[in-house]
Amino acid sequence: MKALVIHGKQDLREQEWNTPEPDAGQVRVRISWGGICGSDLHYYHDGANGAFVVREPLIPGHELSGTVDLDPSGELAPGTPVTFHPATFGESQPGLEALPHLWPKGAYLGSASTTPHTQGGMSEYLVVTRGMIRVLPEGLPLKRAALAEPLAVALHGINVAGGVEGKRVLVCGAGPIGLLTAAAAVIQGAQSVTVTDVVNGPLERARALGVHHTIRIGEQTPEAEAFDVALECSGVPASIDTAIRAVRRAGVIAQIGMMGAGAQPLELATLISKEIQLRGCFRFNQEVDEAIELLARDARFDQVITHEVPATNAVEAFATAKDAEASGKVLIELWPETH
Repeated sequence: MKALVIHGKQDLREQEWNTPEPDAGQVRVRISWGGICGSDLHYYHDGANGAFVVREPLIPGHELSGTVDLDPSGELAPGTPVTFHPATFGESQPGLEALPHLWPKGAYLGSASTTPHTQGGMSEYLVVTRGMIRVLPEGLPLKRAALAEPLAVALHGINVAGGVEGKRVLVCGAGPIGLLTAAAAVIQGAQSVTVTDVVNGPLERARALGVHHTIRIGEQTPEAEAFDVALECSGVPASIDTAIRAVRRAGVIAQIGMMGAGAQPLELATLISKEIQLRGCFRFNQEVDEAIELLARDARFDQVITHEVPATNAVEAFATAKDAEASGKVLIELWPETH
């Protein structure tokens, strides 16, 4: 089969790869669409995602959709449209029984966090365990279904924050995760949703999704103590400080955006004096099921997708996805069948 393979920093190749054969309890899927995630960008542009270094050929991709190719059990018919929960959960720990996404020794599609690396799905075929498969509801296009994983990340952040219904919500950062988070907050009944970013393109996309207000940082700042909840999606310390100042006393900040390793400069004195709760968010638990339902009933999420690029132009796709002004979610079409 064909696959997109990262061999190191800015070394992405389209190459032949052994077509995987499913064992008992596994399913082989023909992949249709793969979204470029921030971690994929880091693996390609930097050769590493934080502490996880590409040490062997890595197929990226965990934002995926496709159709069943082969299910040895016969439970899923060929052609069944599906997406995935991309995690393989690790070992349960006391106090974490209901939080398998936090169990140690887990794995994630398209990740260099394990050795050997856990291969992703930017390839013609992908074999996964049956429990990772999510059958799509009728009417949900495969292209939109590729947003299920990042939307699940957004929904997990909202859930960690304690929900948004009836609340004044600030979304910091209007990249793909921020856009999905803002759209979900609007749909879930937030009293108001305000989105910040440092450039205009993402803010224009946020307005198209129906948010109530946008703020370009550098020209404006959010009003102090004007929000009940902040959903921080950039992972930039200055943006977190903005959230600390903007959230009311005893408000909540859900840190959805991933940050680099090491110490970070933050205005913690203000956070402490206002008794703000800063809550970490890591991937998601089972929110992918909620994400699929939301995608099936609301077509506005299509607007988050700004580029659809064939796999033969993958290097161009990764360059485009790095340009926040020009792009929202960039999807790669993975070798559509021609027979």
